[in-house]
Parts: sequence; structure tokens; C-alpha cells
Amino acid sequence: MNAYFRRYWQLYALLVLPLAYFIIFKYGPMYGIQIAFKDFNFFQGIGGSEWIGFEAFKEVFGMKDFYLTLRNTLMLNFLDLLVSFPAPLIMAIMLYELKSAWFKKLSQTILYIPHFISWVIIGGIVYQVFGTQSGMINNVITGLGLEAIPFLTDKSAWLVTYLLVGVWQSAGWGTIIYLAALTGINKELFEAAGIDGAGRLKKIWHITLPGLKPTIVMLLIMNLGHMISIGFERPYVIGNLAVRDYSEVLSTFVYRIGLESGQYTLATVVGLFQAVVGLVFVLGANYASKKLTDESIL
Repeated sequence: MNAYFRRYWQLYALLVLPLAYFIIFKYGPMYGIQIAFKDFNFFQGIGGSEWIGFEAFKEVFGMKDFYLTLRNTLMLNFLDLLVSFPAPLIMAIMLYELKSAWFKKLSQTILYIPHFISWVIIGGIVYQVFGTQSGMINNVITGLGLEAIPFLTDKSAWLVTYLLVGVWQSAGWGTIIYLAALTGINKELFEAAGIDGAGRLKKIWHITLPGLKPTIVMLLIMNLGHMISIGFERPYVIGNLAVRDYSEVLSTFVYRIGLESGQYTLATVVGLFQAVVGLVFVLGANYASKKLTDESIL
């Protein structure tokens, strides 16, 4: 073992920075988990605050708003999984099938750009395009003598808008992983299938999709692990009081009770709840995947 370490010490040295990152920024903050079990006082600090056991958990689980935000988080993530998860896969296959190299590069660049735009800017774009009174789309609709569509104030319309904006922002970036996986598929398989008379759709069904199966399973498990957690920016920026019954999620709930109300103990309880349930989702999805498809990432 020592001889092996001395021979390949450079490889172990490369692990120093990643390990330091995880220890400092991932494992280090776990010290603050105990806030969930204390009556946290900002001036007394974590160590000086009084232990209250599971009292904060009882208070959080007794809140009506908590169950509303939990429902919305699961609903939005589930719908995102149905709508946004297949989008990068479909787009990657379409890009892979393009024969024109310059058009493929141009399409990839256009599709990647939204990922690098801040959600604050995207929120401004959304209000400019979908606003009921001054939105570009509704200006065209009302100009044709039709009634304006309340994209951002009607709950159902807002939900559709939320999902479509999410696909537009993330799908292009998600294609990178699938395109990388597609390059690993033996091209001779496509040539052999073509000789046997297989068309493009049959090649996709019998070669491309089976070749992408491990990547699809891995990304699905990772997405299931985030079912109970949700990004703060998207629902906060696009949401408003008119659609609060759908737009209020756990991340905005933590922001509201933690930073705005100063109830750090309750906010930590919600965060801990998300982490534990997310871990259960990941382990459960991984176990089910291993049993059903023999594919596992853990």
C-alpha cells in the first residue's frame, strides 16, 4: 500500500482540494444542524442557546403553511420531472441526428445561452413577455380583439408558464451530458443497423436509447433526490401573491420564516427535513433502480 501511494502520490494530491471543499463547505456547516433542536438566540450563539429537543419540529409540523409549501414543492418538482426531464434527452438526440456541423454548433450555442442568464433577468423577461397588461404576447392578443390571457395571475396559466420557462432555461444545458454519453456509443452499431434496413427511428429506439440507459437512470435518481427540495430563485422571481397557493414552496418558506421573521430554529428544522427526506428519496430510487434495471449509482 505504501509503495502504491508513493508511486501514485500525484493522484492523491489531486484529491486534496476537492476533499477540502467538501469538508469545509459541506461537512463543516453540519455543525449548525443542532440549531433545529435549540431555541436559537443570535447573540448567545449556537453553543449558548437553550436545548428544546423536538419542540420546534412539533411547531413546524403543526403549521398549515408548511403543508401548503410541501405540497407545492412536490407538485412542482413532479411536474418538472415529467416535463423538464425528457426535454434534454429529446433535444440531445435531435442534435446528434443533425448532419450539418455548423447548424449543430449554432443550435447548441443558442440552446445553452439561457442557462447562463440570471433568474432575476429571466423574471424580468417573463413579465415583459407574459404580463397581462403590458406583456408582448397579450399585446398581440388584445390587438387582434381577443381577451388577454392571465399567464402570471391565473393559477393554472401560471403553472404552465412556470414549467415552460424552466424547460427553456435548463434543457439546453442538460443536453451536454446526453451528448457526451452519445459519443460513447459505437458508431458501427448504427452502420450495421442501416445495412439491416433499420430506419432512423428504429436506430434511436434500439441503439441510441439503450446506449443512454445508464445516463438516464443516473440523472433520474439524482432528480428524485431533489423532489423535496427546490431552487429559491425560480418560484420567488416568477411567483406573486395572486398565485401564492402554487408558488409558495419550501425554499421561499424557509426564507420567509428564517430571514424575514428571524425564526432561525424553524427554518433549520425545515432545511433538515428536506435533507433527510431527500436522502430517503435518493436511496429508495437507487434501490428500486438496482432491482428493476441493474443500474445503480451508489
